[in-house]
Amino acid sequence: MILETAAPSHQRIAVPSHQALRIGTLNAILRSVAQHKGVTREAIVQSL
Repeated sequence: MILETAAPSHQRIAVPSHQALRIGTLNAILRSVAQHKGVTREAIVQSL
């Protein structure tokens, strides 16, 4: 599955379409989104 963002700029992130994700995979996805948005990983988790 591909997630896309438009703000602050275009970004595509591949997310496995599994029932459960490994903790390292989830952490890498959250870290990538946080870095792109310019916020902390914790801020991303809080927004979920």
